[in-house]
Amino acid sequence: MSQAKESFNDIIKGDKPVLVDFYADWCGPCKQQAPILKQLTDRSGDKVRVIKINVDQAQAAANQYQIRSIPTMIMFKDGKIVWRQSGVQSLHTLEGLVKQFGS
Repeated sequence: MSQAKESFNDIIKGDKPVLVDFYADWCGPCKQQAPILKQLTDRSGDKVRVIKINVDQAQAAANQYQIRSIPTMIMFKDGKIVWRQSGVQSLHTLEGLVKQFGS
């Protein structure tokens, strides 16, 4: 298997839903969201790909997607934004999205 680094655009263009969590290390609600995302990946297996993007380290991406508050999560499918929400999201909400947009 190739170890070539995938670009963000390559990742979000796949037919598998990609949940992107825009966060910062200093953000309290972001810290609350982290274990929920871990549960989601544990329970959803390969049905969804979860990516965390630190807005302090990836300011260009934060600007591109107009991230104004954190945490903000964006679900991509086939390179398109299919869902976007700011604030802490429940496991129930996120699992519903995986079911809705999963193949």
